[in-house]
Parts: sequence; C-alpha cells; structure tokens
Amino acid sequence: MKITFSENSELNNSIFGKCQAPVRMFLEKRGEQFEQQSVIKELFVMGTSQNFGDLMTSMTAMDGFQPVGENGAYPTDGMQEGYSKMLVYETWKNSFSISQEMVEDGKLMDMKKQPEAFLTSYHRTRELFGAALFGGAIKGQTSVKFRGRAFDITGADGAALFHTAHAPKVKGAKQSNKFSDAFSVEALGRAESAMHLFKGDDDNILDVAPNTILIPEDPDLKKDVFAAIGADKDPVTANNAFNYQYGRWNVIVWSYLNQFVTAGTKPWILLDTAYNETYGGAVWNDRIKLNVHSDIDKGTDANVWRGRSRFNATFNDWRFACIGGIAGGTELAKLNV
Repeated sequence: MKITFSENSELNNSIFGKCQAPVRMFLEKRGEQFEQQSVIKELFVMGTSQNFGDLMTSMTAMDGFQPVGENGAYPTDGMQEGYSKMLVYETWKNSFSISQEMVEDGKLMDMKKQPEAFLTSYHRTRELFGAALFGGAIKGQTSVKFRGRAFDITGADGAALFHTAHAPKVKGAKQSNKFSDAFSVEALGRAESAMHLFKGDDDNILDVAPNTILIPEDPDLKKDVFAAIGADKDPVTANNAFNYQYGRWNVIVWSYLNQFVTAGTKPWILLDTAYNETYGGAVWNDRIKLNVHSDIDKGTDANVWRGRSRFNATFNDWRFACIGGIAGGTELAKLNV
C-alpha cells in the first residue's frame, strides 16, 4: 500500500530528525504486509475516485438478435438504465506521538511499537468496517452503525442486500437471494443453481456463476464446508459417487465477521467474484489513500504523526451473492431449480 508522507521542515534540525526515516520505513513495510493479508480485496471491488461521491448505476441487457429473413430490416435494440446509488466518501483519522524523552533516552523498541500499533489500527479498521457491512447485510439490515457513524448497506434497488423479494426495475418477477437452508452438499448445489438463474432488471438470465464461499470462523460450519468440497467422492453416499463440487470453490473463513453475526447462527454466503468485478456488487473506493504527516507539537514538544484517509464502501447489484442459513429466507427446495 502506497502511503503519502510529509513532514515539517523544523524536524530536520531537531532531535527527532534522526528517527523520521526509520519510522517512515517501518510504516511502509507494515502497510505492505497488511495489504497482502487483507480479505476485503477478495470481497469488494477495490477502486479509487477523484470525486466527493460517485453515482453507481447499471444497464439492462439487450433483447438480442432477431430472425429477419432475406434482406430483412435491422431491428432496433436498446438498453435501459437500472437502479442507481450514490457513494459518498467518509474521512477517517488517527494519530500517535513520540516524546522527546523517548528519543533522548534511546527507547528504540518503544518507538517501533507505536507506528506498528498505528498501522495495525488502520488496517484493522478497514477489515472491521468491511465485516460490519457484510454482518449487517447478513442480519437483513439496511444500515449499520460503525464507530458512531451510520452507513447505508442497501443495494441499488433500495432493499437489503439479502432479500426474498428483489423487484426488477423494468420487468420480471421478484427474486430471492436469501435462503433458510443450513449448509449441506445439497443446499450448496441448489444455491449455485439458483444463482445461475438470476435475472437482470429486464428479465434476462445473466452470467452469474458463483465461485467463492464466505463463512465466519465456526468450527462446525467450516468442517461441513470442507467435507462437502474437499473430496472427489460424494460424502453422503455409501457407494462414494463422484462429488461434482470437488475443487470448484474458493473458501474464505473470515474471523472479523464473527463479532457482527448473531450468536448461534451459521450463515454461509456464495459469491461470484467475476460478476462482482464486472457489475459492482460490493464496491469499495479509496478517495484519499492513507496520508501521514509529521510535525512537532508546540505544547508538548512531542513528534506527532497524524494519519488521514478517505474511503467508503457499500452494496450495489445484489446478484453477486446469495446467503443460506438465515431464518425467514426462501427454502431452496421450493425453488423451481
């Protein structure tokens, strides 16, 4: 992760001058490590922006080619704008300080702990924020409060991300991506088929093909998931028939999700990461990457490091994901799939 640094010119001639480069290098190194380990980049379309906010929208599919016979006229096809949603960027700040006494006394180990904690808090905040959005969606909420601020987590259609009756904008029947079935090999197959049949706002079947399973850190649920997809033989048949789910799924076990999931529940989510990338199902935009500046506090003589960033995330097109194991959801067995 690229961090922008700036420092007060007074630091060059002060006692803190010699600690600027080591602290900066440590911040950059830790930032790169956290970026590689982040889960949010697997779940959100990560982008950047130069605007105060951005309008996310979609277009319906075209109806397709028509048979016209010899020398037939060209039919006119078209697209319509689907639902739209505005994403406004939030400002995030934090700081830490290094006392003059710490530098004078050569407390190098203590000096390293503070930038490490600073970067840890920044990346933990981002992971927790992403988990809070998904956790709120799992609970069926339309907004979620995170550290005192409310964030909208509806889809562009105005409904909760996981809902039993998503209404199309143009034509077609309402659709469900919220299912009550507990995880099993059968439920996995039925949920996958249901996503294959998701339709757009003009009632055309889309190219949704889930490839990822997201679950919280739950030992029983984790065991069931890996038992279902981890062997080439069907685990529920005595004669070990071929298991077509074997080797087809990426599994994300997200421990940050646990604190935002109702205790005793075992939700499981299927995601199509390619559809998400193309159509923007879960969107995360960074308006300002982490900007760190360093100066001397006139009141305490401490070297203060302040970090500022602007980003936000939300949900847009609900079709990138479905959820199972949720009370009040549609029964997969009752779907015509």
